Amino acid sequence: MVVAKSESAYSALKQAFRERTVDKVYHAVAQGHLDPLRGTIDAPIDRHPVHDYRWAVVAGGKASVTHYDTIEAFPAASLLEIHLETGRTHQIRVHLSALRHPCVGDLTYGADPTLAAKLDLHRQWLHAVRLSFEHPSTGQTVTFESPYPPDLEHALELLRDAV
Repeated sequence: MVVAKSESAYSALKQAFRERTVDKVYHAVAQGHLDPLRGTIDAPIDRHPVHDYRWAVVAGGKASVTHYDTIEAFPAASLLEIHLETGRTHQIRVHLSALRHPCVGDLTYGADPTLAAKLDLHRQWLHAVRLSFEHPSTGQTVTFESPYPPDLEHALELLRDAV
């Protein structure tokens, strides 16, 4: 979350997000192993044709591009670093689900509830780790990082211990 201190800073940040000059980096634990281990998912997203609370890859949807790289592989899952080129609602969750590798714990998008229970996970394993953008006043690049919250760190430790 980014909070602006002034109206001009708000406008500049809003424009940066609109122009996609903000670098957003996420980590996700996806079920299984993506093939290839590094790649780009370029698939349009729109409302799910049946379930209005979900989003889906649909022909005619809004252009959506997700870049991923496998950081670490475990027997049942993979830790991914994800860079968004676009920023659609649920984009990472939808794209990984479309590849049949949903975020661990993401029951809405097809994750295995048994694996989530084994990892004591009550939500999807997805975390915004870094946000970088040009400071509205100084023009210098600023970067903010966020460590994993305890529940995600715990699940990751359980995955590592299973190896």
